[in-house]
Amino acid sequence: RCCLPQVLLAAAVCTKAGKAIVSRQFVEMTRTRIEGLLAAFPKLMNTGKQHTFVETESVRYVYQPMEKLYMVLITTKNSNILEDLETLRLFSRVIPEYCRALEENEISEHCFDLIFAFDEIVALGYRENVNLAQIRTFTEMDSHEEKVFRAVRETQEREAKAEMRRKAKELQQARRDAERHGKKAPGFGGFGSSAVSGGMTAMITETIIETEKPKVAPAPARPSGPSKALKLGAKGKEVDNFVDKLKSEGENIMTSVGKRSAEAVKVLAPPVNMESVHMKIEEKISLTCGRDGGLQNMELHGMIMLHISDEKFARIRLHVENEDKRGVQLQTHPNVDKKLFTTDSQIGLKNPEKSFPINSDVGVLKWRLQTTEESFIPLTINCWPSESGNSCDVNIEYELQEESLELNDVTITIPLPSGVGAPVIGEIDGEYRHDSRRNLLEWCLPVIDAKNKSGSLEFSIAGQPNDFFPVQVSFVSKKNYCNIQVTKVTQVDGNSPVRFSTETTFLVDKYEIL
Repeated sequence: RCCLPQVLLAAAVCTKAGKAIVSRQFVEMTRTRIEGLLAAFPKLMNTGKQHTFVETESVRYVYQPMEKLYMVLITTKNSNILEDLETLRLFSRVIPEYCRALEENEISEHCFDLIFAFDEIVALGYRENVNLAQIRTFTEMDSHEEKVFRAVRETQEREAKAEMRRKAKELQQARRDAERHGKKAPGFGGFGSSAVSGGMTAMITETIIETEKPKVAPAPARPSGPSKALKLGAKGKEVDNFVDKLKSEGENIMTSVGKRSAEAVKVLAPPVNMESVHMKIEEKISLTCGRDGGLQNMELHGMIMLHISDEKFARIRLHVENEDKRGVQLQTHPNVDKKLFTTDSQIGLKNPEKSFPINSDVGVLKWRLQTTEESFIPLTINCWPSESGNSCDVNIEYELQEESLELNDVTITIPLPSGVGAPVIGEIDGEYRHDSRRNLLEWCLPVIDAKNKSGSLEFSIAGQPNDFFPVQVSFVSKKNYCNIQVTKVTQVDGNSPVRFSTETTFLVDKYEIL
């Protein structure tokens, strides 16, 4: 195909006077050349009788009026005019997707969005086989993993703020006690008892980070860079750049940031309190249900990751407690003593003289559960659309079946028909968001647990019952589904106990009702 002459030279949105607002050239073309072609375009229209295209000796203009603007395609004269008109219609439909009004300032404001969309339609001068829905998907680059990561991080931030307030109260109380006994108040960075009590809150907020420093894990645990993560003078921008790297490192929050950065509160999430022996227990669920009931498939994968930051604790054994009654299948790492795990529920190396790797995450135990048993569904979703004249009344409810779980940042996403406006919300537990661009209704619930195990949403909108499926669910939990925990860690020599920390995450890989 690359040996053929290029057929589509450029796509542009211009004024009726020929002024280019946004233009995308698909071949090598100077700015002067494209501005000259567009400036000549209005003059050519006055001489011809055609209303969809005009031609010169070298190029053809295929255009469509859009209120006070024109959508113009500039092609070679040997291009297929029928294909050009079809491409023009797709270009014209793309613009309202990104611009609320067909006006010059609105087009200019969203020019890069339009250019990215144009590039999805045409490549190397030829039309790509895409429709409007695919263009929307490609340009949005929606990432489920990013949503999960953000949900986890927001949960950790909330916990960090609560921990910070608790520490602040403790420090305030310690200061009052010290002043009553005439002693120097501890933990205020050298300010001592001379500071006035009116400035307590601000002082505590600024010195929390220094107070927490002894709990920070040792430095060498970062594969992404030896110094950036532990640079005490880091600014907000460096913190942001580091946070962006977390996706490749799992869901651990930074171990140290700037002393008084606004981002510093995030450090106080549970990973800050990592001990020299740290376990990360992660489970991911993939579930598909039918809209009329019945579990089509449920698959859950879990893993225990071990991270050791001090080599004096490298020769240890993990004592595992498995209270699962659902028939989960367990599998240990090949270097782990399988007989020891089977008989004593302990994870240790086959050769007890060897050590676990230092400063790296090692998967020591994984498990898998696959079932079609409906009673195993952690959160049931029941969606009942019923036609009522020209509209549809939709009732959707949830119920937590696994009451030991606490689900955070739950989002139940219901697709909506396009081009019918916003839904009319009746009763709702929680909050909702209407995404008009993606035609979605998002039902948001901060927490679902045993005290808040059920809820419902009612809304009305024009459409057919099939328009509201598949329903998708996302959440994050700090309690795992299969109830497999590490209860104790001991040294191989002497069987003495070792302090350890645990981070548990239960995530959604796919959760939908078809």
